[in-house]
Amino acid sequence: MSSRKGRRDAARVVREQIAREKRRKRTLWTTIAAVLVLVIAGGIGWAVYSSQKSDDFTAPPGANDAGTGIVSGSGPVTVDLYEDYLCPICKQFQQTNGATLNQLVGEGKAKLVFHPVAFLNRYSTTEYSTRSSAASGCAAQGGKFREFTDQLFARQPAEGSAGLSNDELIDIGAGVGLNRDDFASCVNDGTYTSWTGHVTEEASRSGVTGTPTIKVNGTELQDKSPEGIKAAVAAAGK
Repeated sequence: MSSRKGRRDAARVVREQIAREKRRKRTLWTTIAAVLVLVIAGGIGWAVYSSQKSDDFTAPPGANDAGTGIVSGSGPVTVDLYEDYLCPICKQFQQTNGATLNQLVGEGKAKLVFHPVAFLNRYSTTEYSTRSSAASGCAAQGGKFREFTDQLFARQPAEGSAGLSNDELIDIGAGVGLNRDDFASCVNDGTYTSWTGHVTEEASRSGVTGTPTIKVNGTELQDKSPEGIKAAVAAAGK
């Protein structure tokens, strides 16, 4: 009797082990299937989202073909400048290099593409980076992008603040010669908000991680001095 009982107990233990193994495998495959469904759904969702984003913006007049920046000049060397209107170092960059860039454009040596990115929204309580960039699109629509940009840096608000209000942005636009009513409508309607998102996303995709970033014919410059920029443009133009 003892021997038969021992065999029955052993068989029961084996059956329980087999049952546990089957349950473990079912759980594993269920988990894998669920993950695959999520991955596939996520991929489809991202594809739809990306396709919608790529088409759901209108670039302002004066933008390049990719719709990622506003073009000044038509020189043989392309200078891409990525700046955030809330970035203090960008303001310093403009004060140091603005005249040099204008000179290179004016002399026909460079084509400047200014990309107004919105990297610093978290440093404003009103997403000022996005609002100011979108307003710059409105300024481009009125043919005063460079003038408006210069004044945005001249009146740059402090990081962590609300930034300039829409009314203040509109006053700046009117001050550089934009039609107040047209510009106000564009700013208040957020006409170029989606464009700002496109500019910022494409900047990130191109490897831009901070501002100011300047590239000459696609090569990022480490020497951002007037001399360094002039030398890089001269070398690229040979």
